Amino acid sequence: MFKNKVFIILSFVILCLSVFTGCKSKFEKLKASTDVTKKYQEAIRLYNNKDYAKSLILFDDLVQRYRGRSEAEDLYYYYAYSNYKLKDYLSARYHFKTFAETYPTSARAEECRFMAAYCFYQDSPNFSLDQENTYKAIEAMQLFINLYPKSTRVAEASKLIQDLRDKLEKKSYANSNLFLTIGDYQAAVIAFRNSIRDFPDTKYAEEMDFLTIKSLYLYAKNSYETRQEDRYTEAIDEYSRFVEKYPKSAYIKEAEKLKDDSLKGIENAKKILALSLEYKKAQNDTKQ
Repeated sequence: MFKNKVFIILSFVILCLSVFTGCKSKFEKLKASTDVTKKYQEAIRLYNNKDYAKSLILFDDLVQRYRGRSEAEDLYYYYAYSNYKLKDYLSARYHFKTFAETYPTSARAEECRFMAAYCFYQDSPNFSLDQENTYKAIEAMQLFINLYPKSTRVAEASKLIQDLRDKLEKKSYANSNLFLTIGDYQAAVIAFRNSIRDFPDTKYAEEMDFLTIKSLYLYAKNSYETRQEDRYTEAIDEYSRFVEKYPKSAYIKEAEKLKDDSLKGIENAKKILALSLEYKKAQNDTKQ
């Protein structure tokens, strides 16, 4: 009886392995097959069943075999999308772009040109990282709009460009703030001003204008007394521009305090410099 149970179990295991290897060998045989028609049909079936990994394997072989044939356009279209569905955006955007350039009169050329740009959008990283792909995505989306100004996708492309610009704006704001946080006040002043210049409609404009005053004040405060008057004066001038621009700002009280402290800083610097001058004069008189 024990031997019978062992035999049954072994038979079941062998049967399962046979079924598994049979399924595997079926795909492997098809992959190695020269029957391109059957391979093409199976690739489409796998794609429609969302088995993109296997469909891509077959498409990868078929694009070489169907080159120059009437089916090549459809095949390359599915090939590009298989890469996209697998989130291989680098490969996908290359193939979408190649499709649009290879079949410029195709009804799918516009879609593929848009998808090539969209792959850059998908590869655009978090704002805190390097934004090379963000700039490339904006460029690609703008190119799409220029090529297809009457496309129904123009509105979406414009929205995506704005999303990408918002990310660049946020990075610019964060970088400027970082200089202030680490105490590089001169760099902070330059960064805040550059950020507002590059993004004049930024939602951070009021805050960055205020932080420019703060950076100028701290830059003056941490300078030698011989430089403080000019630098405090620059902070006061920045304050004057701020209150004129934002008379009802939530930062007004803080800005006023920075202005008052700057005035006090000027007076204090003058006193220190006067005392220093008197001390030097006294030292010279003593030597004489």
